[in-house]
Amino acid sequence: MSTKERPTLGGTRIKTRKRNIAIPLDPSSFADAIVQIYLDHAGDLELTAKSIEASDLDFSRYGDTFFEVVFTGGRNQPGTTKPEDGERQPYAVLNCEATRPSILPYVLYIQKIIRRRPFLIKNLENVMRRLLQSLELFDADDRKKLAIFTTLALSQKLSGLPPETVFAALLNDSLVAKGTVLGFCTETFKEYLLENSLDDLISLLKRAKMEDRLVELFPMQKRTPEAFAEHFRKEGLGVLVEYHDKKVFDVKLKELRTSLADQISANADMGEVIETVKSRRKESLLPDVDVVRTVWDALMDAVQWSGKNQQQNVNLALRQVKTWGSLLGEVCTSAKLEMELMYKIQVHCYEDAKLMKLFPEMVRALYDQDVLAEDTILTWFRKGANPKGRQIFAKSLEPFVQWLEEAEEEE
Repeated sequence: MSTKERPTLGGTRIKTRKRNIAIPLDPSSFADAIVQIYLDHAGDLELTAKSIEASDLDFSRYGDTFFEVVFTGGRNQPGTTKPEDGERQPYAVLNCEATRPSILPYVLYIQKIIRRRPFLIKNLENVMRRLLQSLELFDADDRKKLAIFTTLALSQKLSGLPPETVFAALLNDSLVAKGTVLGFCTETFKEYLLENSLDDLISLLKRAKMEDRLVELFPMQKRTPEAFAEHFRKEGLGVLVEYHDKKVFDVKLKELRTSLADQISANADMGEVIETVKSRRKESLLPDVDVVRTVWDALMDAVQWSGKNQQQNVNLALRQVKTWGSLLGEVCTSAKLEMELMYKIQVHCYEDAKLMKLFPEMVRALYDQDVLAEDTILTWFRKGANPKGRQIFAKSLEPFVQWLEEAEEEE
């Protein structure tokens, strides 16, 4: 038997894994430190921003707390506007006057802070969301301050603050029912339009996914076109009413176009299709000119285009006009509407290369069906105002026009 001693681990230290030590949150101390910086500089936002940038405070943990101090002067009790224990500073957004010159410096101040610490944009979103979801807890003056701040923040493109975050917080049934959301948004729109165009506002609403949901700002019982128009016109926002009406109008025309195209594609009865046009026009109060254009678009939508076979496409389009010309005749009830149809066909053939040579044949087909009168065609030929492809189309229509003129002389 061997007498060798077994090896030992003498002199070796066995390492033990240290447990992660969780440092407890202490937002109160952080808030007090921020408040003290404000107080030290008597609310001078330039000096306050420099001190905050130079500090080693843990903004990554207490970003929400920081913005509570910015907006209200200190920490608030959850779900209320009541302050929690601790120091407060009087130089907060909701403590200043409800004017643009008073609030703009705070927007620029926050912009400066976030540029140094970009991650804070998420905390700003969190706090703004909570404030806006608590609108009913603020008085009218404070709600106006929040509206002005929101407007200026979005106008200044505050570090990419997403509009959808702001407006999504407002589409809350209980807030909408109380009317606070409508009042806040109305004030925001008015403030925004002071320095921005309607197109800018519409672009903002599109990014916020609110363009088609404006009526949802109203309590359920007031979601009518009449209530919408009355409210915003009274508030001096008639341009928004006009835009909204046009948007609704465009939707109705699109629905008519889709419905007609489906019926035509299915070879529905002509009387049924005509009845669809009449009923939709009456229900939606659609102008005759737009109905004429929409019926033409529906006819072309329903053509079963055959890809690269150009001649087949031409034949299909012309057959469509000959088959459904009487439908156009139902809506072209005056010389003015006939001229609108001429212009519509002209532009369509100009913009669709495969139909360029088809213009005179379409006009002739509609003349044969008594949709386009002789006077309409001659007036277009002699005085037509739309320049799109006019010279080409006039040249191609010249033989038919000569025939009309000769027939006119004989009579």
